[in-house]
Amino acid sequence: MAHLLQTCFLPSTCSLRRTPISGYKGKPESFKVKAKIREIFMPALSSTMTEGKIVSWIKSEGDKLAKGESVVVVESDKADMDVESFHDGFLAAIMVEEGGVAPVGSAIALLAESEDEIAEAKSKSQSSSSGNAQAVEEKPNPKQEAATPVAVGSPVSSPKPVAVGSAAHPASEGGKRIVASPYAKKLAKELKVDLGAVVGTGPMGRIVAKDVEAAAAAGVAAPLPASPAKAAPVAPGIELGTVVPFTTMQAAVSRNMVESLSVPTFRVGYTITTNALDALYKKIKSKGVTMTALLAKATALALVQHPVVNSCCRDGNSFTYNSSINIAVAVAIDGGLITPVLQDADKVDIYTLSRKWKELVDKARAKQLQPHEYNTGTFTLSNLGMFGVDRFDAILPPGTGAIMAVGASEPTVVASKDGRIGMRNQMQVNVTADHRVIYGADLASFLQTLAKIIEDPKDLTF
Repeated sequence: MAHLLQTCFLPSTCSLRRTPISGYKGKPESFKVKAKIREIFMPALSSTMTEGKIVSWIKSEGDKLAKGESVVVVESDKADMDVESFHDGFLAAIMVEEGGVAPVGSAIALLAESEDEIAEAKSKSQSSSSGNAQAVEEKPNPKQEAATPVAVGSPVSSPKPVAVGSAAHPASEGGKRIVASPYAKKLAKELKVDLGAVVGTGPMGRIVAKDVEAAAAAGVAAPLPASPAKAAPVAPGIELGTVVPFTTMQAAVSRNMVESLSVPTFRVGYTITTNALDALYKKIKSKGVTMTALLAKATALALVQHPVVNSCCRDGNSFTYNSSINIAVAVAIDGGLITPVLQDADKVDIYTLSRKWKELVDKARAKQLQPHEYNTGTFTLSNLGMFGVDRFDAILPPGTGAIMAVGASEPTVVASKDGRIGMRNQMQVNVTADHRVIYGADLASFLQTLAKIIEDPKDLTF
C-alpha cells in the first residue's frame, strides 16, 4: 500500500512559520498565505530514509486530485513507491522537479483547495524558491543543458516548471505527457515498446505493466533513435577517472555496512553434501520450484530447532527471540543490493514459497518492494554459488543475529567411513553471527541440523 502524502494546511490570511521536521536541517521560512493552500512534504517511506528523489510526477500542475490518488513516484533508499494525496484539491505548484532530491519533511509541492488559488500558490512557490534550494538536480547532461539553461533552485517564470537539462518532460515523448508506472516504463524499455502508442487501462488512464505486455504482443515497437551512429558495446555509464556520488540505495547500503562494524561477529563454516537436494530439485524444478526457495525452506526448518540463531540484539543490553522465521535473501539489482523477505518460511509449502520468491525478485528489480517486504528479515541468506564462488564471508546486516553465505555445489572426491573413495556434490556454507547473542556451539549445532535436512530433504516438500 502506497504511503499518503504528508501535508500541512496553510490557513487563510495568516502568517505561518514552518517548523523544521526531525531530520530536516533547512532554515525555517515564513511567508503569508492568503489562500487555502497546503504544502506537500517529502514523506518518510522507510525507517532509514533521510531524503528522497523524485522519480516522476504522475500529475501535472493544475491537475485535480482526489484523496488517496497517486501523485508522485518517490525513490527511497530501497524502492520506488507511488505516493498518494492526503486531501482533495489541485496540484498548484511543483517545487521539486523530476530528478531532484529533497530531505524528508521538506516541501516538494503545493496543493490548492480550488482552482482560484492555483495562481497564488505558484507565486508563493516561486518567491520562496530562492531560500529553499533543498532539491539538487543529479548529473545533468551537458549537451542538453546548453539547450535549456535553467539554473538549479532558481525561480522559473514559465507557467510550467521545466526540468534541468530537458526541453520535454522526462516522462513524456515529443512534449506529450505519458503517465506510466515505473515498472511499466522499465518493461517498455526491455520489450522495446513505444509508450506513446500504448493506451493505459490503469487509474486515470495510467499505463501499467499489462498494457505494455499487450502492446508487445501486438507488435508496438519503440521508435529508433534519431542518431544513426551506434557506440561500441562498453560498460554502460562508466567514465574512467570520474568521481560518482552514491545513489540513494548505495548510500543506505553504505550506512548499514558501517553500522555493522560496531557488532562483534564471528564466523563458522560447514561442508554439506547436496546430492539428495540436487536430485529433489531436478524432480520438482518443472513445477516452478527454485533452488533459492529450497535453501530458504531448509534454513527455516533448521531455525525452528535453534531459535537463538533466529534471535537479535538491538540495544546491546538484551536480545529478542523472534516469533516468526522470515528469511531475507540478498539480491543484486541495478545500482545496489536489497534483501526481499520470505515471511514465515517454515510454515509455507515449497511451491507457494517459490512463487512468492519469483514475485519478490520481480518487484525488487522494478524497485517496487514495499517496506515490509524487505525490512522484516530475521535471518539472511547470501548465495553466490550461481557464479561459481566456492566460499565467501558475508557481512551481518544490522538488527539481525546471523547471515549465511552459500557457495557453489561442486563434485568433490571424498572418502567414505568404510575407507572407500567416491564422488559427492558438496557446498560450503559460512555463517557470520552476532557473538553477543549467538555462540560457537549454537552455530555448530544449527549447521549440523541444516546439513541433515539438506542431505535428507524429504521434509522440504511437505
